[in-house]
Amino acid sequence: MLKIQEIRELIKLIDQSSINEFEYEQEGAKITMKKGAGEQPIVQQAPQATAEAPAQAAAPQPKPQAVEEKPETDEDEKPGKVADESLHKIESPMVGTFYASPSPDEDSYVKPGDKVSNDSIVCIIEAMKLFNEIEAEVNGEIVEILVENGQLVEYGQPLFLVKKQ
Repeated sequence: MLKIQEIRELIKLIDQSSINEFEYEQEGAKITMKKGAGEQPIVQQAPQATAEAPAQAAAPQPKPQAVEEKPETDEDEKPGKVADESLHKIESPMVGTFYASPSPDEDSYVKPGDKVSNDSIVCIIEAMKLFNEIEAEVNGEIVEILVENGQLVEYGQPLFLVKKQ
């Protein structure tokens, strides 16, 4: 069974991510978290059934709240900007924290207008205390950085737009 502090940490991680729904089940206990636009995550914890106490005798749980879902929008596009199909997206290969520079007191690896080659390091993604250097994988020019330094990123989330050369 998860401790309350672990549940709070999960809520923070879910709140900071683009995940809208999360379920976790272990040894008969189940946690479901859902969030909507501008709302706090909803947490449900199902009672754990044991041999001594049947599931019916467990404390009643709150009814899930209806979550109003907003239509999905492309996070890459900014209002008034048309996505250029000729631009290459450098996507996150993992879930983690995006860092634009090798350390807080150093300059960013790249900024808009910089030329990159396929083996140029463009950022670091920290996952489970490991710092993974992310390469451009294409030759071109950085057009836009789509995420902020220190932001939690998801697998497959676009990080940079690159004009191929």
